[in-house]
Amino acid sequence: MRILLIDVDSLRPDHLSAYGYHRQTSPNIDQIAKEGMKFTNYYTSDAPCLPSRSAFMSSRFGIHNGVVNHGGTTSQFRMDGPERGFQDKLANLSLPGFLKNQLDMNTVLVSPFAERHSAWHFYAGFNEIYNTGKKGMERADEIAPVVLDWLERKGAEDNWFLYVNFWDPHTPYRAPESYGNPFEDEPLKDFYTEELLEKHMKAVGPHTSQELYEYHSNQEEGLPRALGKISNFEDLRTFIDGYDIGIHYADFYIGKIIQYLKDNNLYEDTAIIITADHGENQGELSIYAEHATADKGTANIPLIMKFPNVPRNSTNTGLHYSLDLLPTLAEYFKLDVPDYWDGESFLNSINNAPSQGRNELILSQMAHVVQRSVRFDDWLYMRTYHDGYHLFPEEMLFNLKEDPYEQNNVAQEHPEVVQDAVYRLMKWQDEMLSTLDAPYTDPLWMVLQEGGPLHAKGSLPNYIERLRDTGRGWAVEELKRRHPQEFKHQ
Repeated sequence: MRILLIDVDSLRPDHLSAYGYHRQTSPNIDQIAKEGMKFTNYYTSDAPCLPSRSAFMSSRFGIHNGVVNHGGTTSQFRMDGPERGFQDKLANLSLPGFLKNQLDMNTVLVSPFAERHSAWHFYAGFNEIYNTGKKGMERADEIAPVVLDWLERKGAEDNWFLYVNFWDPHTPYRAPESYGNPFEDEPLKDFYTEELLEKHMKAVGPHTSQELYEYHSNQEEGLPRALGKISNFEDLRTFIDGYDIGIHYADFYIGKIIQYLKDNNLYEDTAIIITADHGENQGELSIYAEHATADKGTANIPLIMKFPNVPRNSTNTGLHYSLDLLPTLAEYFKLDVPDYWDGESFLNSINNAPSQGRNELILSQMAHVVQRSVRFDDWLYMRTYHDGYHLFPEEMLFNLKEDPYEQNNVAQEHPEVVQDAVYRLMKWQDEMLSTLDAPYTDPLWMVLQEGGPLHAKGSLPNYIERLRDTGRGWAVEELKRRHPQEFKHQ
C-alpha cells in the first residue's frame, strides 16, 4: 500500500473550504475530502510545533514523552533509560518505525522540522530523509519539486509511506507578491468587526495586535503580507488575507502532487492523509499570528483521510487526538496496538459510529503559556499556570457552541461545569502520573521551575517598557505582581 501524509503547518480546519469556510482556500484539498472522511473534532494533545509532532509521531502524551516546551529540559524526548536495548523504542514504535517494521514500508520524509527544533527523534524510523534546508521558511514552490522528484524516481514502487511538510500558513506569511490575492474582493468572517479590533488593540501580551511577532511591531523585511501590528481594519484584512493566501498557496502545490499521482495512475491506489501540527490563533483570546494557547484555535486541526473502505464525502464529529492516528492505522492493518502508545484507535468511529470518540480531551500548551485545558461536550475549560504575560485568569470556561471564538469567559456563571472539568483534568493527571517511570515527574512543574515557557522566559522587563510606550502601562503593576522572579536581578 502507498500512503501520502501531508502535514501543513499551522492549518486551521475552519479556514479550509472543505470545512465550510466561505472563501475557497483549498480547492485541491476539498476534492480529497469529497473522496474520504473529514474530522471536525480532531485535536493535538500538546501544542505547539515540537510538542505536537512529538506526541503525534510517538503516540504518547507530552506528560509521558517529556516534550512540552520549545526549550529547556522539557524540549527533549525522554530516554528509555536502563531498559533501553540495542535500539530505543522509537526505532520500532514511532509512526514511521512501526510502518517500516510491521508492514515493510519504505518510509520517506520531506521536511526541515528536525533541524528547525533540533528534534532529532523526529527522524526515528525513516529510511529516506530529505531536509529542504530552510528550517521552516520554505515556500511550497521549494518543497513540491522535491516531492515530485521522489515520486518520479520511486512513486511507482509499492508499499511506501511519504510524509511531506508544507509551511505556508505559518507566520510570517510568505506567499510571493506575484501570487496576488485571490480573496481581495471577499469579506472576512462576521466575527471580525471594528469594535472587536478596538478591544484587541488594548490587549496585553506577545502576539496581540500591537506586537504580532512576540514583543515588537517590526514588519518582516521583504514580506509585505507579514505585518508587524494591526492598527486598523485594513491591516486586519491584510493579515487575515495573508494567512488564507498561505493556505491557498500550499493547496496549489498540493494539487500538483495530486495531479502527478493521477497522471501516472497512482492516485486510486494511494491512501492520502491531510493534517497539521496545530492551528493558529486568529483573534481567540486576543492573540493573532501564533499558536500560543491550549484552546480550540491552537489545538483543533484538520484530518482528512482518503483510504480504501473509508466512507466517501463523510464527516466524523467524535473527539479524537492526533496521537490516536497511529493506533488507528495499526488496527486498520490488523496489527496489535502496543501498550507503549497512549493513543486509542478510532477505526470503529470511521466504520460504524462517526459521532463517537473520547469523552474528553486534555490539551496542553507550555511553550508560550503554561496551560492545560479540557475539551468536552460544548465546553472548553482552561487552567493557566503561567499566563505568558497575557493576564489570563487562572480559570476560563467557554461554550464553544455559542462562542466558537472564545470571547466570553463564563466560568463564574457555570461553577458546576467548572467543577466537572476540574475533576476530569485532575483524574487524567493522576492517571498519567501513576504511569510515569521514576525519576520523572510532570513536565509542567519543570517548565515553571526552569523559569517558564521558552517564548515568555526572561522577556518581561523589556516588554514592560514597550507597554508604557504604547499606552498600556495600566498592566505593568499586575504583571510585576504575577511575575516577581523576572525582576530579581534588576
